[in-house]
Amino acid sequence: MASQDWFDKDFYKVLGVSKDVSEAELKKVYRKLAREYHPDSNQGNAKAEAKFKEISEAYSVLSDKEQRAEYDQIRAMGSGARFTAGGPQGGFNDAFSGFGRGGGQQYTFQQGGGFEDILGGMFGGGGRFGQPSGGYQGFGGPQKGQDLVSSVTIDFFEAFHGETLELTTSEGRTVKVKIPAGVADAQKIRLRGKGYPSPDGGEAGDIVLTVKVRKHPIFERDSLNIKVNVPVTFAEAALGATIEVPTPDGENVKLKVAPGTPSGRSLRVKGRGIKTAKGTGDLLAVIQIAVPSHLDPAAKEALEKFAEVAPQDNPRADLLSQGKR
Repeated sequence: MASQDWFDKDFYKVLGVSKDVSEAELKKVYRKLAREYHPDSNQGNAKAEAKFKEISEAYSVLSDKEQRAEYDQIRAMGSGARFTAGGPQGGFNDAFSGFGRGGGQQYTFQQGGGFEDILGGMFGGGGRFGQPSGGYQGFGGPQKGQDLVSSVTIDFFEAFHGETLELTTSEGRTVKVKIPAGVADAQKIRLRGKGYPSPDGGEAGDIVLTVKVRKHPIFERDSLNIKVNVPVTFAEAALGATIEVPTPDGENVKLKVAPGTPSGRSLRVKGRGIKTAKGTGDLLAVIQIAVPSHLDPAAKEALEKFAEVAPQDNPRADLLSQGKR
């Protein structure tokens, strides 16, 4: 930029700050303005692009202590001075050389790391302002393509064992998706580079897939464990028994029910739950005592005789005592 521009442009006014603005406040104001006028957010808006260049130019000078000091001293001389960069020696050029710039030389911005870091942090840019770096006319780096967000519903066993699905996108592309074993309901799977293409040669977006798992009629997931309610008869629970229980693997396992097992007790089968890279769960067989809905006369008579000789303890004694104040 020619040195004459420092007389003609009020960088403090461009940014809307006072001349004694602190570095922190200057950065805060610039970040706000850069977000507002950045070309990536105002595509096709020439005024916004020009404003963005103007505030970037102002911040580049004012954020650099040395350049800000030079700018303030030059502006203090008065805006009436005129000169042309590259002109003959003497006059204002001699005064300018006293600030560390040779007379007759063209003065050009050298962007500091702070300026680039701020833009890079907000917009992902990697190049200097004014130098092509992809994206919109060189601003902010190449844009990543948009993500394609979708969902898929699978059944319990597909989630338990894992599955490879073929999905068709709205534009007719077929995408293979590997559902990992043990995927949970509402879990998201990201497929890198399978989304929409970049508009300017950057990387493609991703597919973000939310997996929904249908409920199973008997199996229920509890973290990495699988729960299954197992009905047993009163006699089996009271006297003890060996019973068969299904597993998500498709194989039945035998479990021993100890005499006197109450309803609600869980019997654990190690390693028969969800299997993931983070660990393996267990199968929890939850005992539920099945009460017959009807009794024939002989069964009823036998049960009445049992009631006469069974322990007479009240099973609700603790419940009633704890329910009192």
